[in-house]
Amino acid sequence: MSAAARRPVVIIGAGPVGVTAALLLARYGVRSLLLERHRDVYPLPRAVVVDDEVRRILQSVGVHEEFATLARPAPGLRLLDARRRVIAEFPRSLHGHHGFPQTSMFDQPELERLLRDALDRRPECELRGGVEVVSVTQASDGSPAAPGPVRVTFRRDGSNEDEHVWADAVLGCDGAGSLTRDAIGAVWEDLHFEESWRVVDVRTSLPVRTWEGAEQICCPTRPATFMRVGEDRYRWEFRLAEGEPLDGPEGLEQLHELVAPWVDLPSAAHGGDDFEVIRQARYTFRARLADRWRRGRVFLLGDAAHLTPPFIGQGLCAGLRDARNLTWKLARVLQQGADDRLLDTYQQERKPHARHVIRVAVAVGWAMTGGQDRGAAIRRAVVGAACRLPGVTAAVSRDLSPALTANPLVRRRSRLTGRSLAGTFCPQPWVLYDGRRERLDDILGDSFALLTAVPPTSRMTGVATALDASVIHVDDLDDDGTLAAWLARGRADAALLRPDRVVLDTVPTGTGHFTDAAAWAPLLHTARRPAEAPPAP
Repeated sequence: MSAAARRPVVIIGAGPVGVTAALLLARYGVRSLLLERHRDVYPLPRAVVVDDEVRRILQSVGVHEEFATLARPAPGLRLLDARRRVIAEFPRSLHGHHGFPQTSMFDQPELERLLRDALDRRPECELRGGVEVVSVTQASDGSPAAPGPVRVTFRRDGSNEDEHVWADAVLGCDGAGSLTRDAIGAVWEDLHFEESWRVVDVRTSLPVRTWEGAEQICCPTRPATFMRVGEDRYRWEFRLAEGEPLDGPEGLEQLHELVAPWVDLPSAAHGGDDFEVIRQARYTFRARLADRWRRGRVFLLGDAAHLTPPFIGQGLCAGLRDARNLTWKLARVLQQGADDRLLDTYQQERKPHARHVIRVAVAVGWAMTGGQDRGAAIRRAVVGAACRLPGVTAAVSRDLSPALTANPLVRRRSRLTGRSLAGTFCPQPWVLYDGRRERLDDILGDSFALLTAVPPTSRMTGVATALDASVIHVDDLDDDGTLAAWLARGRADAALLRPDRVVLDTVPTGTGHFTDAAAWAPLLHTARRPAEAPPAP
């Protein structure tokens, strides 16, 4: 047995969520060790869609420009009936609130390679492949008062020898079968959706009858999803009946029949080069949520914490949101001595958000199937009529990422006092600053930021100084008025932004001071100034 080393953070699982978490931590100078059982990126496609919020996260880890060359913006989602007539359409903008297309199609292995390449450029990150984690054990009871170090035990490929590493924190990004989830005593909450589906990824040069966005076929007997992923890449998903074949001549013949509404396959071309089946697999789509996401300094992220049906393309998005939400808080606790209770806000903020996204996905799945009784057609007609009402489709699309729920970092106020910006994201326009045209986040950097439409008061500058926040007047940004209008709609003279660009607090118009500093300041108070923090071990 080898001697145990010590690392600030150990990340179990080097998929896109784990690697993104490591890259985000590296931006704050936090070192991490990633343990991954595979030696290379999984080569077959899985996730194929991200939204503009996730594109903003990729910007924060420095891969958005490379990702833009791989991604294909999509115009939205359509619900179709069994005869492929449009029931409802949910359009998506090419320039969303976060400054990117609201929907982007991509190939997951290509994204993972971009992230791995970025990881190789960060000396704060170490990746060990071919490693199986066998246990995660906390030195204390996991209470916030005495979190204690965490011991991770693992074995290398071909070895029966246990090795150990001690960590100040462990991030479990180890998927639906998470060992980390078991280690913290978390169990699944069933959100009542489980269906077996056939997922088919295809590359073809044949003409395909397609809308450029995603299509959901709402049919009780054969619901389906179709989307164009790339120039010659397409994905179909079909719900499977009991005992339906995937392989062999019978399965191939059935696939030929299933894709017939979109592409004509001559009988001799079933397995030809002009219609290549890259991957075909049986998946069980589930809706589940872990009851707890943290114990002490051990956390769950991604599929370890939540499972969603793929009907609105939010599975990977939710995991990357987890990483973005947690990492700045963890860095502040580990490096600057912030209160461990700050870490409680991770579950408080992310779990309700994930639950909402899962429920929307289940609702779309319900609209696709609608049951098989006499009322199914009526229910689908009601869905179609509702989606044709002015503003409904825009509201549904916007509500995929609602404001964070109330917690010590988000103090929700009565709607009677006007729209509250707290818990929402700051928009990201292009800005012209010091002669440079850049996206807003590239100007703001990685820490807190204060955006103000008025000269900052002494109270405002005092808060900014305590948080090491940049202070920027929106008039200096030359952003076509987006930020000033956003503040005006929120009845705010200024907005204090967290490192993840969520609004922490505002200065209401004419008041000169923040509204909720007494609630959040104790959590963010640090034992030492950032400049005095010792280097990471």
